[in-house]
Formats: sequence, C-alpha cells, structure tokens
Amino acid sequence: MTEIEEKFSTLPDKDRETIISYGASLRLASLKKRIFLAEQKVKFFENQYKTTLKRIETRGIPDDADNIAHEDYIEWSHWVKAAEKCKKEIALVQGIVEHGLRTKDFPHVGY
Repeated sequence: MTEIEEKFSTLPDKDRETIISYGASLRLASLKKRIFLAEQKVKFFENQYKTTLKRIETRGIPDDADNIAHEDYIEWSHWVKAAEKCKKEIALVQGIVEHGLRTKDFPHVGY
C-alpha cells in the first residue's frame, strides 16, 4: 500500500466517499473535454479527406499520397484511438459519478 493509500484509508468512510465522488466528477469532466477535442480532430480529417479512417485503412493510403497525407494519417489514427480510449474510461468513471454528489453534506450546492 502506498503512503497516500494508507492516509486515505484512515479517513472516515463518509470522507472517503466524498473524495471519490468529487474526484470521479472531476475526472469525468476532464475526459469529456478530451473526447470533445479528439472527436473534433477526427471530424477535421474526415472533412479534409472526405472519408473515414476506417475506409482508408481498408483501401490503403494511395500510392501517390504525399508526406503530409502520411503524417495526417498518423495523427488521425492517434485521435481515433484517443477517442476510443476516452469512451472506455468515461464508461468506467460514469458508474461512480451516477451515484452523484451527496448534496445533503453540502447544503450550498445547487443554490
């Protein structure tokens, strides 16, 4: 057990639950920003090349493609993978966030 885990385990259950809830909410917000960016980058390349990455991977990059097209393919692939990774992480964190913040402990929340 790490030092932070040891300290965390000494907190009362209520405090640990609150910290986890807040942390999960912050992580979810961060992931949503990341997936928005990734999806915008993917759309940019789809609009630029008038196709999807999946089609390019099926057909292959044209033989007459220049260096920029090859670099775009690499970046495009990165953003597709980043979006997929974010979707998986969001699904995991969403389960924690769905329990919601305990607003009875923070009466000023929502006012």
